[in-house]
Parts: sequence; C-alpha cells; structure tokens
Amino acid sequence: MAPIWVLPDYFPLIEASGARRVVALSSTSRFTKVGSGDTAENAIAAKLIDAEARVQAWAESRGIEWVVLRPTLIYGQGRDKNISEMARFIRRFGFFPLLGSAQGLRQPIHAEDVATACVAALQAPGAAHRAYNLSGGETLAYREMVARVFAALGRPARLVTVPLWAFRLAVAMLRRLPRYRHWSAAMAERMNRDLVFDHTEAARDFGFKPRDFALAAEDVPR
Repeated sequence: MAPIWVLPDYFPLIEASGARRVVALSSTSRFTKVGSGDTAENAIAAKLIDAEARVQAWAESRGIEWVVLRPTLIYGQGRDKNISEMARFIRRFGFFPLLGSAQGLRQPIHAEDVATACVAALQAPGAAHRAYNLSGGETLAYREMVARVFAALGRPARLVTVPLWAFRLAVAMLRRLPRYRHWSAAMAERMNRDLVFDHTEAARDFGFKPRDFALAAEDVPR
C-alpha cells in the first residue's frame, strides 16, 4: 500500500515479496484538477492518471491483483493538508476567505475511513482489478464545511467574501511562506463547483461505510 505515484519505484520490491494483491491510493483530483487554471494542479492530475495506468499495466503483466482507491477530501488527526490547513489559517488570522457564495458541494472523508477501506479492499474477492471512488458519508456546501471548522475550534464563524483578484493577490503573497506554497487561486475558484463522487460500488464490493463530517478534538491541529 502506497501513494500511487511512488509505487512504480517499488515494483521490484513488491514482486520479490511475492505479493498477490496491491492496494494503491490515488485521488479524485485526477478528475477535478484536469483543466485547472493552475499548471501545478494540471500536473498533479496528469501524474495520477499516468500512475494509475502504470500500476494496472504492471500488475496485470505480473499476475498480481490491483485495487485503486480514489478518496475525496481527506481529513483527520490534525495531520492532513485540507481541514487542518483551514484550522491553522483560522487560528492565525481569525477569519476564512470565501469566493462568492461558496456553495460548491464537498464530501470530506476521514483518514480512518480511508484506512479501513484499504484493509477491506485488500481482502474482498470482488474488488480485484478495479478502481473505486471513496467519498465521505455526508455531502455539504463548502461554506458549511468551513463553518464546522470554526465550531470545532470553539470560535464564531467569520466568513469573508473576497473577489477573485484579491484572492490571487493574497495567494501570491502567502505562497512565499512554506506552509502555503501549495495554495493556488484555482482552489478558490473551485469553492463554487460541486466535487461529488458516488461510492456505491465500494459499499457493494467491500462494505465501505464512511462517517458523516463531524470533527473531533483530535481532528484539528493544536
């Protein structure tokens, strides 16, 4: 089990181990970041698509079963780069900027649910040679998702609507700091896009049943 784009570096090791099935984590970003206005995001999508194809071709040529899991927005244990980054921003600045109404739908998925899905997919007979989208158990608007981060921090929600030009300027400044180097204006543009994926097939084939989006104390960084 490994992030899918580093897996090709370990093909010889996996073969030598006698592995009979490999579960690799990709991401729904292979769909959502294609055509992004940010070249780095386009590169990520291309990297994921290429890695999925390489893993499939290699595994099938070696008689190894493969399973690709594509989680949506992962959070949990205060170590992710999604919800945890929002929490850190809110702690530091006391507000969170939104583009427009920020009503694009999201399905955050807890890291523990991703881990459980990996174990289940490794064992389920019907999961071999398939790719699955993994989404969270609850669908909610981006604005509501951010409001729940404020609630988890015990703070009143201060959501500030910012025009796109201001977002681009702010991101350009923030990217000078290592923590925000991966931020882009394209992230803001997606606040009003629905990024929703069906996990029915994962539920059917290996009993995937993710929790609703409920932040526990350990899910936000301290």
